[in-house]
Amino acid sequence: MSPPGTSPLAAAETADHAANHAMRWWILAVLGVAQLMVILDNTVVNIALPTAQHALGFSNADRQWVVTAYSLAFGSLLLLGGRIGDLFGRKRTLIIGLAGFAGASAIGGASVNFPMLVTARTVQGAFGALLAPSVLALLTTTFTDLRERGQAFAIYGGIAGAGGALGLLLGGILTSYASWRWTLYINLVFAAVATIGALLWLKNDKAADRDPLDIPGLLLVTSGLFCLVYGFSHAETTAWSNPFTIGFLVVGVILLAGFALLELRVPYPLLPPRVVRNRTRGGSILAMLFASIGLFGVFLFLTYYMQETLKFSPVKTGIAFLPMIAALAGMAQVSNRVLLPRLGPKVIVPTGLLMNAAALYLLHRVGLHSSYASHVLPYLLLLGLGFGLSLAPSFSTGTLGLKPGDAGVGSATLNTSQQVGGSIGTALLNTLAAGAVTAYLTGRAITPANLQAAALHSVWCDASLNCMAVGNWDVFMTRPWN
Repeated sequence: MSPPGTSPLAAAETADHAANHAMRWWILAVLGVAQLMVILDNTVVNIALPTAQHALGFSNADRQWVVTAYSLAFGSLLLLGGRIGDLFGRKRTLIIGLAGFAGASAIGGASVNFPMLVTARTVQGAFGALLAPSVLALLTTTFTDLRERGQAFAIYGGIAGAGGALGLLLGGILTSYASWRWTLYINLVFAAVATIGALLWLKNDKAADRDPLDIPGLLLVTSGLFCLVYGFSHAETTAWSNPFTIGFLVVGVILLAGFALLELRVPYPLLPPRVVRNRTRGGSILAMLFASIGLFGVFLFLTYYMQETLKFSPVKTGIAFLPMIAALAGMAQVSNRVLLPRLGPKVIVPTGLLMNAAALYLLHRVGLHSSYASHVLPYLLLLGLGFGLSLAPSFSTGTLGLKPGDAGVGSATLNTSQQVGGSIGTALLNTLAAGAVTAYLTGRAITPANLQAAALHSVWCDASLNCMAVGNWDVFMTRPWN
């Protein structure tokens, strides 16, 4: 029985949350599969791009749009996706997101030309933006007990951090032994499992926020994020001095600044200021941004190094990342379940980021004749431990204390910082890599040995930048969060 005076809507909310709590570990499995599908898609397709390019006959200039189209749709629509979940219930948005993502993946896998593939990737990104905030919001509202919350977010953080490396492994296996098309078809398996689980065990949170949608804020933030992500992607393929790069980045910053000012004045903001004003949550969002810059750079440039310098196959490259995944998953459990309750985030998160910085700095020692066991594996293990200390607790503390009506948009904000961080890292580091190669080859003969040394020089340059980007966050983290 509900207490006297309880509204039917509140009673329904209480009953649904109780039903979700009773099935919470099964729900965690469902959410883990859904999250793994989204994270895998950031890297699993990358491995297959050269094969897909050969099969469909598109140019090198067009190739980057297979990745960029997904990133643009995903990054710019995340806040809208989170808000839709708050308005209509996360079970509905989760299932719609899974179905749409699977359908777009099937179309992409069956592509007969480049426009069909890029369109499918764009639709994938849009449904991913609906899906990802719902996953994190459901996790937030299902696990309310602090001890169990630590266990759940340790698993989630491990999946979020290690999914990219697993994507490299899975992409290499599927491309080598099946077809590049299976890097997209595999999403149908993940989506089917997660959808069946959601239908069996999830109750819809009917009492989600019903405030009117902030249309001006939606237009500003969607346009701003689009311009920002596109600007970084454009810099990756042209230059930071390119007028279009500068124009899109400047317009993106202006639009997002306008969005921030608008949200302070409207009665029903898309992103309520209370969500980001909490210092713990704000610190977690920034930590996610900086850590993602380093994480995406690691996957990108170590993949280049292992395949081009160490001559690893795509499958062997993916296997080489497994120790990092194991270290990350193990430390995610320790950090969320043991260290976070005892030490708090302002100790363990910067410690993890500094460990990342140290590992990235030590990657300067790799050379043309270095071995994986002596010069890559130790630093991969250190990186895994560092990301386990920083990423997993950031997911937990970044959503801690959110009201049920704010869980979707709060989760979307955290996902947005991760996506924008990945876009910044990839674009900035790729640009520096190209500049380092050019600078190294200036005045040198274009020989195979010099080309290989130039490629290695670009990895050194990017490891240095990753180190600074991750390590400098410690300055912000030394202030108390609460």
